[in-house]
Amino acid sequence: MSAAATGPTTSIWGRTEQQDFRSRVRGSLLGGAIGDALGAPVTPLTLDTIRTRYGPEGVTGPAGEAGGGRITAATQLTLFTVDGLIRAQVRRDTGAWHPPTDVHRAYLRWAATQRDWGPDERRKDNGWLAREEWLYSRRDPARACLLGLADDVMGTLDRPKNPDARDPAALTRSGPFGLLVGWEPQLVLQLAVECAAQTHGDPAAYLSAGAHAVIVHGLARGESLDAAVQRTLALLAQRPGHQPVTDALQHALGAVRQGMPSPGLVASLGEGHLAQEALAIAVYCALVGEDIRHGLLLAVNHDGPSGATATLCGTLLGALHGETALPPGWLAELEGRSTVLELADDFAMEMTQGPALHGPAVNTPGWLARYPRS
Repeated sequence: MSAAATGPTTSIWGRTEQQDFRSRVRGSLLGGAIGDALGAPVTPLTLDTIRTRYGPEGVTGPAGEAGGGRITAATQLTLFTVDGLIRAQVRRDTGAWHPPTDVHRAYLRWAATQRDWGPDERRKDNGWLAREEWLYSRRDPARACLLGLADDVMGTLDRPKNPDARDPAALTRSGPFGLLVGWEPQLVLQLAVECAAQTHGDPAAYLSAGAHAVIVHGLARGESLDAAVQRTLALLAQRPGHQPVTDALQHALGAVRQGMPSPGLVASLGEGHLAQEALAIAVYCALVGEDIRHGLLLAVNHDGPSGATATLCGTLLGALHGETALPPGWLAELEGRSTVLELADDFAMEMTQGPALHGPAVNTPGWLARYPRS
């Protein structure tokens, strides 16, 4: 079934449920950004080099060269994923309902931040996020993302962009799909997969993105991490080409039972250069982490792309525990924190209060200026 074939299920939001949801949305987006900033400076380094540079324990926090809170394209694209999902909800009022298209348009707005000097003030339909000047900075974007979004043609599952792309760049931006808690998990999987194929056409890459979204979805709904992974494995089993992703997740679950958490067990899951390996490392670190700090540091201190694995781990742990469990000192260092918070709160408001913001009988020009229907 196409993600465009049906909308979200309906639910009744009480005050407590709204507060819990907002905390998980904030936690997931902020947690992913913290992980991104924490791991980015050591992404190209081996564990031995990390330890030589930062001490025997490796990176221990966002201090000095190993931090400073500077995010990468992974967080930029995650923010534009959220923007696209909000815009999709707003456009439902027009009768136009195709979320992959709205997310693709958001990704094209991100692509403009990678080549333009600053916002194009003539484009009134860009919305507020594309006018944030600090986002106009190239932060190590994956080649597949730049190539996949170099023109207006949208990749689809039938004709995906970059069919050989297997890196984690589509995976690291897929967490927000899981925050669509009113959707059924199989639709979350489908939407994340369709949007990943816009830049990454290898089945293991786009199914890893879908799997990550479904795990986040379970956590945002209050499930345990183990239960969310098990549900994801059941859904993946129905998809052609799932075996590399299924095997990676099962290896992550197996590693949990092999003793005390260690970089050696992380290494047994791969380096993380392949999407399914990065997902497995993140899931393992989230499962064995005593708290968010411990899980993130385990996801950073290894041989592979630390920024990707820590982004994924932070997204999971933030959705699981909510924003109050995030390390305050690390939050204080995070670049663009106010933008992340503003977008998170807008997303939570749209998903819980949408009809009151822009329904047929409502006139709220401020919201529609932030998230234009066009």
